[in-house]
Amino acid sequence: MQNERKAHWEQVYRDKSPLEVSWYQTAPTLSLELILASGIDRDSPLIDVGGGASTLVDNLLACGFTAISVLDISAQALAHARQRLGLQSQQVHWIDADITRFEPTERYALWHDRAVFHFLTEADDRLRYRQALARALKPDGQVIIGTFAPGGPLRCSGLPIVQYDAASLQAEFGAAFELVETRSETHRTPSGKDQLFNFFRLLRRL
Repeated sequence: MQNERKAHWEQVYRDKSPLEVSWYQTAPTLSLELILASGIDRDSPLIDVGGGASTLVDNLLACGFTAISVLDISAQALAHARQRLGLQSQQVHWIDADITRFEPTERYALWHDRAVFHFLTEADDRLRYRQALARALKPDGQVIIGTFAPGGPLRCSGLPIVQYDAASLQAEFGAAFELVETRSETHRTPSGKDQLFNFFRLLRRL
């Protein structure tokens, strides 16, 4: 499963420009708003899980964040971002890894994930995701997760997904995390389709 997952996403970024994929955003406004709302210091370590070719890293650098890691299962996606950033890419820690097999080498004050968790349709994969998160996140660290919402797509990039509302997301993460904030967004894809997303900000308590 792990090798199949990686092969799928490498193929996506070989076949398409990052500007053509359905999840592309010109400006990741809501993600950035939630990260700023977390109140973490600009020098606090944070990780963008599944960040790939996203422009969130560009915006974080522009806002003065200095300890950014970007993780993605696709080396092709990371290469797109590094090429786009040029010399600025040297300020970022790039991690080529499947999040369900991620072994962090540092602890983060904030974990951001837009549209990775909802691809984990198997309970074992979701468990491994939460275990990686527990190893990676500092005490009192914060988590921002964006997923397809009820009423949104049932599949993306040819793969099934799981939709989440506040109750189902909280049930996945349990008492170790307090749900601080929920925001909704209608994402307009490059092809002009609307997709419903929910974003959740959680605080680690245990």
